[in-house]
Amino acid sequence: MADLLSGEKTPVHDFEKGIYFEGCLPIEVMAERGIETLRHGPLKPMGLEDPRTGKRPWAVVQLRQDDLARDHYNIVGFQTKLKVGEQKRIFRKIPGLENASFVRFGMLHRNTYIHSPAHLDRFFRLRDDPRIFFAGQITGVEGYLESAATGLYVGRTLGCLLEGREPVAMPYDTAMGSLSRHCSQRPKTKTFEPMNVTFGMIEDTSRSPVRDREKRRRLLCERALTSIGEYRRATEGTRSPRGERGF
Repeated sequence: MADLLSGEKTPVHDFEKGIYFEGCLPIEVMAERGIETLRHGPLKPMGLEDPRTGKRPWAVVQLRQDDLARDHYNIVGFQTKLKVGEQKRIFRKIPGLENASFVRFGMLHRNTYIHSPAHLDRFFRLRDDPRIFFAGQITGVEGYLESAATGLYVGRTLGCLLEGREPVAMPYDTAMGSLSRHCSQRPKTKTFEPMNVTFGMIEDTSRSPVRDREKRRRLLCERALTSIGEYRRATEGTRSPRGERGF
């Protein structure tokens, strides 16, 4: 922790604003927020009990396989502005990485996205020109799964249009539908940030909300699967009735 805070970092240039996305902060910025912050972020040990002892460690550095030969591994969640020399020095202090060879080093990536709620409808197309669609991170969704899902949703919408059918909107009580709402509802403020799917985003259509969190989540999943089945049937086969355009 002390090394992360004191390590030499690449300075922010004059033309950079130095604004960080809360869902993908540099590790040293998280460390500045307190000693417990990292273990609730990229070092979170949830679900990683030691099979030898059955105990959960205080914190865990996760490695993700980067190639088929299993020669390269990526340190998960280690976006950083630490200089290269400092990364070598500090990360080799992690148990098990004392003799690691670094193929590439951590860095910051820029998230470029449009202010979607001001421009897109719930099909991820421009309100001013519905011939133009957007998909992926540029729409303001965060995460690999979410980005791929927007592409599939746009593809299915285009399939309907090319077949001469009106597209059907994904219901808001599904994960994909909740993302489309996040990216299409008219903005109440000038700020807009990328978003992962969360249970809190999914519309709860029940008339009697369940207080138990796990039971509520299970019911949300069940309702979402039902809605997805209805959506699938509506977007396949014969010409579907005119759907909600979402403008």
